[in-house]
Amino acid sequence: MLFHVGGIAYFASIAVMKLLSPAISRLVRLRSQKIEDWRDNPIAAQREVLQDLVTHAQYTEFGRKYGFNELFNIRKFKATVPIHEYDDLKPYIQSILDGAENVLWNTPVAWMAKSSGTTNDKSKFIPITEESLEDCHYQGAKDVLSLYYMARPDSDLLTGKGLVIGGSHQVSQLNEALQFGDLSAVLLQNAPFYGQLIRTPDLAIALMDEWETKIEALAQNTLHENVTSISGVPTWTLVLIKRILEISGKQTLKEVWPSLELYIHGGVSFTPYRQQFKALLGNDVAFMEMYNASEGFFAAQESPETDGMLLFLQHGIFYEFMPLEEYGKPNPTTIGLKSVEIGKPYALVISTNGGLWRYLVGDTIEFVSLYPFRVKVVGRVKHFINAFGEELMVHTADTAIAEACTATALHVNDYTAAPIFFSDNHNGAHEWLIEFEQTPDAEALATFTQVLDTTLQRCNSDYEAKRHKNIALNVPVVHPLPKGSFNTWLKGKGKLGGQHKVPRLSNDRKYIDDIKRLLHLP
Repeated sequence: MLFHVGGIAYFASIAVMKLLSPAISRLVRLRSQKIEDWRDNPIAAQREVLQDLVTHAQYTEFGRKYGFNELFNIRKFKATVPIHEYDDLKPYIQSILDGAENVLWNTPVAWMAKSSGTTNDKSKFIPITEESLEDCHYQGAKDVLSLYYMARPDSDLLTGKGLVIGGSHQVSQLNEALQFGDLSAVLLQNAPFYGQLIRTPDLAIALMDEWETKIEALAQNTLHENVTSISGVPTWTLVLIKRILEISGKQTLKEVWPSLELYIHGGVSFTPYRQQFKALLGNDVAFMEMYNASEGFFAAQESPETDGMLLFLQHGIFYEFMPLEEYGKPNPTTIGLKSVEIGKPYALVISTNGGLWRYLVGDTIEFVSLYPFRVKVVGRVKHFINAFGEELMVHTADTAIAEACTATALHVNDYTAAPIFFSDNHNGAHEWLIEFEQTPDAEALATFTQVLDTTLQRCNSDYEAKRHKNIALNVPVVHPLPKGSFNTWLKGKGKLGGQHKVPRLSNDRKYIDDIKRLLHLP
């Protein structure tokens, strides 16, 4: 996953010319006004974005089918264009892969971001247009750094290098006009040359496929650099940090890189990992969360101290929000920013300048504030447990795992959970496969399980009701896994490293039983 190579490119030429501080201040002031404009006028900004999208695409194959030239307001747009999941758009995307133009967007598609989720054996190809690359992905990255410098005007972030722990797919040529790779590869390949000057590692290492070899190369290649920021998915970043500390003999990364000041994270919840990172990075390293994907750059924290991520409203994406109870209906209802409520989960629906139309991303978000609109990612539309009416979402599970870790001084590398269904002999339960950094003894595991259970009850009244006197749910069943178990499973599926993630929660037993078979668990 790549978070800020575009932002680095934004400022890098200034760094090279040794005019860093005054030039950055000027650029931040200029950009901050634009950020404030769309942050303070969100409804108008979104109307403008949708009008621009429809205007650009009105004479495409998709635009002609749905009469874009006659869509003059949001209500008509929503009434005319259906909600799409990937398989619904796949015929159009296949046409682009076959060489057709003017299908979903009115400018050529030269790149596809290949995205295949951990739980899906099929690859998705997400179109990347020049507009989505520049006005969404790179502009989002620029705004991340602008926001950071607005919050920390005395920062020395760009006096050193940014360590980017990206994906692992090499760029491949599909035909004469079209190339593909994971999002990291696409962004790295298209970044201006001066963006490469203050990024580490070398491009050849950044795009390596084999992750065990890649981690070693990353550690050796970056150890003696002046690294001031790190960006990457927490799971793989932890592996790299531990290897660097092992090689250097140091206790924290601040001892290795004294100028380190920022860790940019995303992809999975940071909650279960925060304490580990605080201990391993050292004092005075800030954390900032980003929300970007192959489909677009959606949001970022305004500062390390801000709760939630500021929704990016003028980056070529028009947002709709689907209440979860609407998911799966033939004609689901979506709402706009005017109608969203704090604390209610919504499935994210987007229309973009990459040619995705009313596209269901698959993520579930909640708003933590309105005006400005800040969000947090709470899970996936299909990643939850509701086998008994308990409605357990990923963010609650992450909170419970984090509290159990604090109570026991244990560290969790990853986990997955699924229901144990009713039988003639017992009630239901939740079964957890948890990979600890060090395998706990029986007493520690019992305490961990107890805190996990009580925290879930405290945070989720539906779960609490089902657990009351074991009426529907028994105590969770927790299996500690040997270190490296999830990587072994991912590797067997050809999905080790990069953006591939272990499914945290599942409403069926497909994945948990697959892992248990692999590890010969009862």
